[in-house]
Formats: sequence, C-alpha cells, structure tokens
Amino acid sequence: MNEDIFLTDYFDECAKFISDKVIIQSCRDAKTMILKTRESGGKLMFAGNGASASIANHASLDFTKQAKIKSVNFNESALITAFSNDFGYDNWIQKAIEYYGDDKDTLILISSSGQSSNVINAAKYAKNNGINVITFTGFDSNNPLSMSGDINFWLDSKSYNIIEGIHQIWLMSICDLIIGKKEYSVK
Repeated sequence: MNEDIFLTDYFDECAKFISDKVIIQSCRDAKTMILKTRESGGKLMFAGNGASASIANHASLDFTKQAKIKSVNFNESALITAFSNDFGYDNWIQKAIEYYGDDKDTLILISSSGQSSNVINAAKYAKNNGINVITFTGFDSNNPLSMSGDINFWLDSKSYNIIEGIHQIWLMSICDLIIGKKEYSVK
C-alpha cells in the first residue's frame, strides 16, 4: 500500500463532504431550527450509539457552553442500563425523551448507518409528539433514520471513521455558525 496515495484519497473523500452546497443549506436550516428552539424556551437533546454517542456528548457540551443553548444527552450509564433493562434496548432513547423531552425541544440523532432501532424509535416518537428532529447518517441515503427527520445530514460513504469525523465537523460548524465566529474564548 502506498501510504501517500491512501492518505490523499482519504482526505479528498472527507473534503468533498465538508463544503457540499446541500450541506451548507442544511447547516443554515439547522441553525434556524436550533435558534427557534432556544427562543421558545426549549432545549436540544442529543443521542447516538457508540462513537455517535461520544459525538452527541461533545456536541451537547459545546452547544450548552459555547452557543448558550441548553442541551442534554443521554449517555449516563445508569440511565442507559436502567431504561434498557426496564423498556428494552430498542426503546431506551425513546423512553428518555418521554421523561426529559418537551414539545418545544429539538432532538439531534446521530447514527452512521441510520439503521439503529433505538435511534429510529426515538425519532418516530419525537415526530409524533411535536419535537423537531435533526438526523446525521451515512451509508444508504434512504436509511430509516434519515426518513424520520425534519432536517437530515447524510454523506455517501460506508466508512465509519469518515462518517463519524464528518458528523463531528458538521455539528461543530453549526455551533460556530450560531456563535458567529470560528475563534473565541472558552470562558
């Protein structure tokens, strides 16, 4: 394997997703929805599995601390294990939304494949209960999660690391778009 060619191809693939015109408009639409959520007294709720849960965790922190938008995520182990035990793994995120969500809120769901039952069930519950849904997916464009959102971020890749890295960039770019600058004090 030629490492230079591998890395050049890898970075070129990442670059094509970052400045896509559809994504730029989706970032603007997400900013508008998120600001309306804040103005109505709502909050952002983030969820995902595995690495997507870590992305949700990071985004929740930055939207709260940097963009001053109240945000929560459901990555607390006792919550996950108790709700999974009591309601089944496929329903634990939905149940968390039932307990913590309000119709003024926006739910941001992250799933590389868009096929995770627990994330899809959460999206359906949110939509049926007046909660906005923003999705971040990859793999197939018609995945069940992306069919459930109000605003859907999708990239045409089957590489988990590329999908997860781009999801992180897109979320942080929306946060910085709300703030209105790329560089700022963290205090």
